[in-house]
Amino acid sequence: MKVAQALASVATLALDTAPLIYYLELNTTYLPRLDIVFNEIGQGHIQVYTASITLTEVLTKPIREGNQQLQMSYRNLLTSTNNIALISINPTIAERAAELRARYNLKTPDALQIAVALYQQCDAFLTNDLGLKRVTEVQVLVLDDLTV
Repeated sequence: MKVAQALASVATLALDTAPLIYYLELNTTYLPRLDIVFNEIGQGHIQVYTASITLTEVLTKPIREGNQQLQMSYRNLLTSTNNIALISINPTIAERAAELRARYNLKTPDALQIAVALYQQCDAFLTNDLGLKRVTEVQVLVLDDLTV
């Protein structure tokens, strides 16, 4: 399925960590697909939500490597970009994540991401984790399944 077709009915999108890393670190395999996604976000056609744990995940490697520029790029994207909201984990989200972990045997970060998608009533969740397609409560879009 083409990215534009997959996003046609999506007004709210939850975003997993990997697509953000691919986008900011200019992964040539995924950049053409993600350029379409981020263009839609930039034009205000899509509101994005991601769990606050995303900031932890994207900053770990740049901090380890002392790459302050990349750290700043991630912080700016996640905290200062229109139409992208970083969602703190509250008790409701935490409990929903526990239910998702129990039902699907998800890792905690994945369960938190999906729980945020459900809490924000997102139309879809964008990831590159094929294993998350087993979640049925939200439409899961996998980058590897999408084309330009």
